[in-house]
Amino acid sequence: MAKKAKKIEKIWLNSYPDGVQPEIGELEYSSVADLLVDSCKKYPSNPAFTCMGKTITYADVDRMSAIVGGWLQSKGLQKGDRVAIMMPNILQYAAILPGILRAGYTVVNVNPLYTPRELEHQLNDSGAKAIFVIENFASTFQAVKDKVPVEHVVVTKMGDLLGGVKGGLVNFVVKNVKKMVPAWDLPGHHTFKSVLASGASLKPVEVGPDDVVFLQYTGGTTGVSKGATLLNRNVLSNAAQNDEWLKAIKDMPENPLYICALPLYHIFALTVNMIMGMRLGSHNVLIPNPRDIPGFVKELQKHKFDVFPGLNTLFNALMNNDDFRNLDFGNLKLTLGGGMAVQQPVAERWQELTGCNISEGYGLSETAPVATANRFDADKFSGTIGLPLPSTDIAIRDEDGKDVKLGEVGEICIRGPQVMAGYWQRPEATAEVMTDDGFFKSGDMGFMNEQGQTKIVDRKKDMILVSGFNVYPNEIEEVAVAHENIVEAAAVGMPHEHSGEVVKLFVVSNDPNMTEKDVKDWCAKGLTNYKHPKVVVFKDDLPKTNVGKILRRELRD
Repeated sequence: MAKKAKKIEKIWLNSYPDGVQPEIGELEYSSVADLLVDSCKKYPSNPAFTCMGKTITYADVDRMSAIVGGWLQSKGLQKGDRVAIMMPNILQYAAILPGILRAGYTVVNVNPLYTPRELEHQLNDSGAKAIFVIENFASTFQAVKDKVPVEHVVVTKMGDLLGGVKGGLVNFVVKNVKKMVPAWDLPGHHTFKSVLASGASLKPVEVGPDDVVFLQYTGGTTGVSKGATLLNRNVLSNAAQNDEWLKAIKDMPENPLYICALPLYHIFALTVNMIMGMRLGSHNVLIPNPRDIPGFVKELQKHKFDVFPGLNTLFNALMNNDDFRNLDFGNLKLTLGGGMAVQQPVAERWQELTGCNISEGYGLSETAPVATANRFDADKFSGTIGLPLPSTDIAIRDEDGKDVKLGEVGEICIRGPQVMAGYWQRPEATAEVMTDDGFFKSGDMGFMNEQGQTKIVDRKKDMILVSGFNVYPNEIEEVAVAHENIVEAAAVGMPHEHSGEVVKLFVVSNDPNMTEKDVKDWCAKGLTNYKHPKVVVFKDDLPKTNVGKILRRELRD
């Protein structure tokens, strides 16, 4: 039996913006599907999603998602069955995800760049009965189709919902995308167009707050990828928390325009762009490939955007593009940073260029995702992950699970209605991360200051131990990238016979003449001796997840 929840001194409430309540109260909806359908009824003529020049309205989302849900029901799936989506940010996603939820099923988001091995694990672990996949990655599914429980396969083409749009980019996609599609053969598959043409009718299904809405798989950068079991109430709570936090911005338009460059299969964009965006009747501009910076900027030139969620590597890459620097940022009210630490030099450059501060937030798949955020009305970058959201408690604890003193480093632990029900069918793994008093142990090390802001110092497992001293890679990386010629940096531990470990720094530089000595001399100015990189390796780029997080593990290996 769980212990009685320990009372936490909520010093962060003293730093809350005026008008923002400390608790979210009762939830407005019973399910995420209810929220999405309600928005479609409230804002039928509003533009909902735009991709490559084609826009669909909330009425379009309502109509198409009802057909998708009805079609799935006609295949005999039972309430609670899992359905996978394996595609980038395209219009089809905006019809498929609500359709799955409206029919009473659970969405399993799949990174389309997964290898067959990773895909096989996720489909088997989740027990997915159906999958919607873009044809560019159908060959990946083909490689595992006989090893997974999937019974129904729907394949979509990039241009399936782009009909009637003319223009260079769309013509390129429709005519030339075949060249980028590996050959595939999936006997018995259905096309997305045939699903829509079926005109299937959706049968009402009762879905409640405690039904599973998403199995959101952790990145799997360490160990086996696990499914965070998110209930409707977890995701709805986080939407309500974010909604409350938005009250700090007094001049936000009623239906803001969001840029959706982060992938919707990732929990950050899924909650902040799709669910929060649709809740507000907002317009999301979908970017299928944000790594194509020139193409991305061309799309940005067409829109006056209000909200820009992103992460450090994306902000950095955009600011190195001349055309981006010439954009009109007059409408930009909110820049959200998450997914990885936003570095101070990047944040300062962004604010100078756009006039908009980056509000860094923090969360995980396990917290649906946002746990803390900086005030949205802040006028400068804090270098912290901000304050706990309404109805959220943060505790900083030592190895024995005891709260440390204010200002001391410990593991960041999170308690609130957005915390997952557990890892899918992994009670032992769940027990490892959940405390008796209801906190989720994040695996991130940090401390809280007197204002109630939390500062991450690093991942527990990325910590470098030099002669008994803890060295946090984030600190070294932040010092390194403050140099005008260092574009990106990643620090890892390297075994050393005398000190146990020393710091090895991987650097991407925009100066071909930069030397190892230049980097070491620069770091020596800002870091105490045991933190100095002993080895510097120059790279053309650093390995990253598809969301843009730098993979220190790969560099270490």
